[in-house]
Amino acid sequence: MRYIALIFTFLLFAHADEEYQLGKGVQVGSLPLYIGGYFSLDYKHADDIDRYRINDVAILGYGDYEKFSYMAELEFKEVYVVTHQNGVKDSTNNHKLYTERLYLDYNLNENYMFRVGKYSSPIGFWNLLPVNVLRETTSNPMSTSIIFPKFTTGLGTSYLSYRDGELKVDVMLQHNNDIDNKYNNYKIDEHYGFGISYERDDYTFKLNSGYFHNLDNYTIQNNLYYFLLSAKYESDKYQILSEIGSQKSESDFTTDYALYIQGLYRFSEQHIGVIRVESYDDNLNTTDDDLLIFGYTYRPLYPIAIKSEYQFHSQSNQNQFLFSFSVLF
Repeated sequence: MRYIALIFTFLLFAHADEEYQLGKGVQVGSLPLYIGGYFSLDYKHADDIDRYRINDVAILGYGDYEKFSYMAELEFKEVYVVTHQNGVKDSTNNHKLYTERLYLDYNLNENYMFRVGKYSSPIGFWNLLPVNVLRETTSNPMSTSIIFPKFTTGLGTSYLSYRDGELKVDVMLQHNNDIDNKYNNYKIDEHYGFGISYERDDYTFKLNSGYFHNLDNYTIQNNLYYFLLSAKYESDKYQILSEIGSQKSESDFTTDYALYIQGLYRFSEQHIGVIRVESYDDNLNTTDDDLLIFGYTYRPLYPIAIKSEYQFHSQSNQNQFLFSFSVLF
C-alpha cells in the first residue's frame, strides 16, 4: 500500500490553483506541470487457481507550454501478487519502478506534430489506451501483445488533415535501444512503422504496417514485419471495435493471424456491457486459442472503473473469471 500512499504524497505537496477534479491531476504551483497517477487491483479465478494482485501503481507528470507538451509515466507493475493453487499459497513482491512513457512533443501547427522519447506505438486503437481504467475490460486482446511492439523509443511524427473527414498519418522511427526495455512486450533496437487512419461521422478506419528487430528470441530470424487493419464505429450508445493483423519473419509467418471484434453497449454513463470475440494462431510461441468474453463495467465516476468479465476459451480448462478495480487521479 506504500505505493498508493506515494501517489497521495505527490498530490498533497502539489498546490492546486483550481478545484481538483478526479482524473486530471493537480497543478504544481503555477508551473506547466500536473501530477497525477492511477492504480489497479484485480482478481482472477480459473479451475484450481485464485490470484489476487495489486497490478499497477503509476505516477504521471504532464503539461504543456506554448508549442511543447510532455508526458512522464513511471509505474510499479505486479506490486504484490498472492496465488492460491491446489491448496498452496504463494506470494511475490516487485519493487522495481519502470518507465512506461517518457516523451516530449512539439506541435508545429494544427497539422504537424513531432515527438521524441518513449511512447505508446500509435498502432490500432486498443494500444492507445494503456491505462486499465480507460478500457472497458480488465483483459487485453492477444492481438495487442503478439503482433507489434507496444512501445517505441525514438522519433515519431503525425500529420492531421480536417477536410471532409479527419485524415491522420503516423510515422514511428527507432534505431536505438529502448528506454527501459523490460517494460515492453518485445525487446527491440529497431522499429520503423507507418499508420494511416480516416475518421468521418461515427466511423474510423486505420491501417498500420512496419518492421522491428526482435532481440529476445535467437532461435528464429529476428527481423519481423507486421500488418494490422482496424475499424471502429461509435455512437452515444454503441461502440464496435475490431482489429486483425499478422506477423512474419523474412521466411515464414510467425503469427498467421490475430483478431478480435468487440461490441459495447452503454446502458447509462455508469453501466456498460461488453462482448468480445477473439481468435489467434501464434507460431512464435506455439499457442492458439478462440475466446468469447462477456464483461460488465460500472463507473460511479468516469475515472473509477469496477469491471468484471468471464472468458470462455476453446480449451475449457483455460476458462476464467476476472474482476478489477482501478482509479485515475
